[in-house]
Amino acid sequence: MTTKERFKKILNYFIENKPIAETELEYQSPYELIVAVILSAQCTDKRVNIITVDFFKRFPNLQKLAEAEQGEVFEYIRSCSYPNNKAKHLIGMAKMLLEKYNGQMPSDVDELQKLPGVGRKTANVLASVLFNQPAMAVDTHVFRVSARLGLTINSKTPYDTEKQLVKHIPEELIPIAHHWLILHGRYTCMARKPKCRECGLTEFCKFYEVNGME
Repeated sequence: MTTKERFKKILNYFIENKPIAETELEYQSPYELIVAVILSAQCTDKRVNIITVDFFKRFPNLQKLAEAEQGEVFEYIRSCSYPNNKAKHLIGMAKMLLEKYNGQMPSDVDELQKLPGVGRKTANVLASVLFNQPAMAVDTHVFRVSARLGLTINSKTPYDTEKQLVKHIPEELIPIAHHWLILHGRYTCMARKPKCRECGLTEFCKFYEVNGME
């Protein structure tokens, strides 16, 4: 099977079986999404959704967050990973958006990465989810699933995975393909015990070809 054929078969599977796939982070505005995505680094979406309920009551907009003390923000997010750093980044992000971008979220991935707490993965999530751009965010799920399915070859870094994926996935499918791969990795193709018996992709999967039924 050629790489082109593999991508086509796998994408067709998702199109037919997962026509709706979107972020599991709960948000109502670009401001709420960027906060949630910054918090989600090395933290589960479920935990983030619990944290942001009270967080957004106290800091409902950029202005309130920009005026906050780091210690108070820390208290609201202390149950997530790296709360000290994230508190600092969240305040810095809010201040920069207000001062440099007039409170408007930039759509450009490079501009987004200038914001505190926003790396390439986070910038790609924002560009994809908010602006439907062909930006492929690569987290641990996307990295793992892409390699197992054979969508990537000898990828050593998230950026390498991103480049290989966007080369073969049609632009219009990249935003939803990001969610397909994440959700597949989260609920089926888990790191330690992949649910191969429940997976509809074993016919095309290089991991399954080598390891058989888990």
